[in-house]
Amino acid sequence: MKTKDLVLVALFAAIIIVLGVMPPIALPLVPVPLTLQTLGVMLAGLMLGPWRGLLAVALYLLLAAAGLPVLTGGRGGLGAFMGPSSGFLLGMLVGSWVVGYLAERAAYQQKALLHAVSGYALSAFIGGVLVVYLFGVPGMALTLGMSLQQALMAALMFLPGDIIKVLIAAWLTFRVRRIYPL
Repeated sequence: MKTKDLVLVALFAAIIIVLGVMPPIALPLVPVPLTLQTLGVMLAGLMLGPWRGLLAVALYLLLAAAGLPVLTGGRGGLGAFMGPSSGFLLGMLVGSWVVGYLAERAAYQQKALLHAVSGYALSAFIGGVLVVYLFGVPGMALTLGMSLQQALMAALMFLPGDIIKVLIAAWLTFRVRRIYPL
């Protein structure tokens, strides 16, 4: 791996950490807060591609597992991977790869604003929302003793915020890639 790749992976891991410092928004009836970290996951996948995006998220999760307070609310350590957010954390890892893979296929070659932003948005939604939910909802159901249906209904409260994050990630990626292709 080239030095540039290592720097970009570390940079995007740091971006995810910084977005986690933003105060989480507590949602009623759901013990998992709404955070901006998934925006960082979407950006890592969109801007770095599948493998470097995955490595950025993996680095972030390794730092959290090592006990550094990089998760929302200053949490860290292996205990964070046993709580209601555990599935979402794993989903972020897989989701970053899916975002990057889909973005490479859908939007990297598009020069027109609407085509590129819509390709980025679709990639971010599928990988950064649907895949993360695919892991997060069962994880939340398992750790909280809820049915899958109850956990899914609870997770749908995140959807409006996640759609806003998808749009922000798509727009930022289009703007950055026009100036500095990563």
